[in-house]
Amino acid sequence: MSNYILLEHIKVQNANCIAGFTYGFPAITHFLGYTHALSRKLQQEFGVELTGCAVVCHQHQVQAYQPGGWGDYVFALTRNPLTKEGNTAPIVEEGRMHLTVSLILESNKAFSSNQQQQIIETLTLLAQRQKLAGGQVINLKGVSLYSDDDEQALSRKLLRKVLPGFVLTDRSELLKRHYQQLTAAQPNATMLDAWLDFSALSYRAVVDDNVDTATEPCPAMWERVPKPDKGYLVPITTGYKAISALHDAGAVANSRDPQYPFCFVESAYGVGQWLSPHRVPDVRDVIWRYRQQGPWYLCTTNTTQNTLKLHPEQDAALAEITETELTYF
Repeated sequence: MSNYILLEHIKVQNANCIAGFTYGFPAITHFLGYTHALSRKLQQEFGVELTGCAVVCHQHQVQAYQPGGWGDYVFALTRNPLTKEGNTAPIVEEGRMHLTVSLILESNKAFSSNQQQQIIETLTLLAQRQKLAGGQVINLKGVSLYSDDDEQALSRKLLRKVLPGFVLTDRSELLKRHYQQLTAAQPNATMLDAWLDFSALSYRAVVDDNVDTATEPCPAMWERVPKPDKGYLVPITTGYKAISALHDAGAVANSRDPQYPFCFVESAYGVGQWLSPHRVPDVRDVIWRYRQQGPWYLCTTNTTQNTLKLHPEQDAALAEITETELTYF
């Protein structure tokens, strides 16, 4: 039996829209961190553990504008109060956005009949009390509990509730496939080059083959280079990769929690896809969960479970996308 909690239409203002080198939507780690914070409170009171979440976006608005009415967008920043000396406070650039999302939380156990109303009331309060992606939750439409042995019927019921919207799923296997195709044609290509093909807007010049360019001029026609695969594909931050040894608790000064071991990490990147909920056959395929293997600590969905069994040469290739970040950007 599968058990889910639906947090329907959460309105968030001033959420963080910058995730590593990507922007436009919060990192998936924000939503799993929000789920983990709720899970810790539910475990103490009801013994319910939340093991993952699906993210459905209904509306989003990045706080950015074009200064001259054309050209590059810049973030709309706030003017901070004066300092204690009476001087103008420096502006720290930050990316903010307003969004409306629904979260489908996966539970490890069924909800007893005498607990259901208490869980709904507790989650209604907790979900609006804590921040989501650094933003304030200003409204929550409702909280619903779902349990069923029929996975298909349960998926249809859940995904129908979050229409219209787009659900985010992991498609990092497309990045690995494109990397293999790219290295076959360009042996010096890196995983970062393959990732940029999913994120960059590229154009190429096309010349009419029927025109003899040696004898007469021929203006080129510029066309947009399509992404390596079809679909609403976007670059996303998928987790972290350790870049140092694991230090003992308290060995590193100014760590967030000196009671636990510590290691330095940097962001890992992949490819995600936005899908309409009516195209998702099983809600379990779009539930994001943490998966740890070696130095990798990644957020994945069921579509990438089989691709996480990395071979040594694949692990080295994936490492390039983090080791060369500061060189390329």
